[in-house]
Amino acid sequence: MADAQALEEVVTFTSDLIRIDTTNRGGGDCQERPAAEYAAARLAEAGLEPTLLERTPGRTNVVARIEGTDPSADALLVHGHLDVVPADASEWSVDPFSGEVRDGVVWGRGAVDMKNMDAMILSVVRAWARQGVRPRRDIVIAFTADEEASAEDGSGFLADRHAALFEGCTEGISESGAFTFHDGSGRQIYPISAGERGTGWLRLTAHGRAGHGSRVNRENAVTRLAAAITRIGDHAWPVRLTPTVRGALTELAELYGLDTSLDDVDALLEKLGPAAKLVDATVRNSANPTMLEAGYKVNVIPGQAVAFVDGRFLPGQEDEFRATLDELTGPDVDWEFHHREVALQSPLDSPTYALMRATVEEFAPEGHTVPYCMAGGTDAKQFSRLGITGYGFSPLKLPEGFDYSAMFHGVDERVPVEALHFGVRVLDRFLRNA
Repeated sequence: MADAQALEEVVTFTSDLIRIDTTNRGGGDCQERPAAEYAAARLAEAGLEPTLLERTPGRTNVVARIEGTDPSADALLVHGHLDVVPADASEWSVDPFSGEVRDGVVWGRGAVDMKNMDAMILSVVRAWARQGVRPRRDIVIAFTADEEASAEDGSGFLADRHAALFEGCTEGISESGAFTFHDGSGRQIYPISAGERGTGWLRLTAHGRAGHGSRVNRENAVTRLAAAITRIGDHAWPVRLTPTVRGALTELAELYGLDTSLDDVDALLEKLGPAAKLVDATVRNSANPTMLEAGYKVNVIPGQAVAFVDGRFLPGQEDEFRATLDELTGPDVDWEFHHREVALQSPLDSPTYALMRATVEEFAPEGHTVPYCMAGGTDAKQFSRLGITGYGFSPLKLPEGFDYSAMFHGVDERVPVEALHFGVRVLDRFLRNA
């Protein structure tokens, strides 16, 4: 069982990591090294031998291995990223990099995404060192750079260039799973992730005839681009249920006493009320126009116009996604992947997934665990190149009214101290038995 020192340390480590500004704006200027050195020092104090690795100076990753008692068992990867998205201090009620602990809450950028989980991992590992605990299977700890952008300096670099460090790893756990979701009627639901939609960030380019803004122009690149992104924005993507989402809908329907046939998914989502938020973004593909670039003067028709679209596709649905974009963009607009990563589908019937559910239910017997597919993505995508099956499991017991999803990339990001304590206890028990 996690000791009192572990519960104190998880708060300290979360606060300390928040104070290390690892803002990733996507332009390559992020410096994760100070946070990586902090994490490596805490691991070294626990008797481990962490390795620091960089593709780009300052973009540092940390990897360490804990030897298990059963050398024949597959290894488990436990990973968290060190970078965070930007925070505009003028919008916050506290300094976003203060790591302030006030009224039982830790405040700051990264409190949920995901320096809290990094701190939990460090706290558990150090508690094991004090108690002489060894897990059953080897556990590989990885703290990564660059997750909030392309992951090229982080998990992508590690998977492509340092695969040997992850030898034997068949499964991995990381962010966005096993948190409390309150449905407003007294139920507490704990979604545990077993899948991710794929990432398809698109660049659309329309070509036309440049000319004077006062003349008729039937080959206006801006008009062509606008028509294409309007079609994309208005498109009604069909329902496509993956095993994880089907499992989520079935279990939620059972929990609410509703029809489990799934014949009309949209009608079921309406009946689920607030709980529909757990699945509504993952029952279909999506594509949202987000950026436009065209022209340089109001009376000049440009010969080219560009747009960017945030596309996401479900496991097994990439071909349909591509075909649909071909149709929606039409003959006058070209598109390409600005950034692409795979969709993930992890088995729900694995012993590891069963243990996650059982451990959460042990510490939160009033809760109901359900499968969950992430609408976005994590470093699990890159680690899947090594054959590692990824799950989302960073446990937090949250009070009613705490909007967990709003904390991600949001203003006044924060995490309750008691949630961190719960996370340490659950993570400790799960990793001991995994």
